[in-house]
Amino acid sequence: MSEQEAYGGGTGPSGPRAGFWRRFGAALTDSIILGIPYIVLTLLLDDALASALSLGIDVVYFAYLEGGASGQTLGKRALGIRVIDFRTGGPIGYGRGAIRWVARILSALPLLLGYFWMLWDKEKQTWHDKLAGAVVVPTSAYPTA
Repeated sequence: MSEQEAYGGGTGPSGPRAGFWRRFGAALTDSIILGIPYIVLTLLLDDALASALSLGIDVVYFAYLEGGASGQTLGKRALGIRVIDFRTGGPIGYGRGAIRWVARILSALPLLLGYFWMLWDKEKQTWHDKLAGAVVVPTSAYPTA
């Protein structure tokens, strides 16, 4: 494989990529998991404080799990997919995991266009994948260490 192909310069993905529905299922699973502490917090605290704490939990959840060695949230683990560095195939790290979470907001703002971008992108990357230099792949093709 040429260097250009290795870094996505070929006509198709440079390797197997997770499809839309697996990614959607993982996101739905993670939303349910993260909704539980939010509900508990709103029952115990005022709405503003509950929202702020829930937001903090969300950032830590995604930055730690996607940035860690496995690159998997609980939803991604359940659906057999993981986040890896686009160039090296290794973990993206906690900082880029946090960047990827923040960039989800940008993906969502224009009617979720940044999420749907993967449907026609040659590397199947969303905007938040691109901003973090990451791809989402099946664990069957890229097993965790």
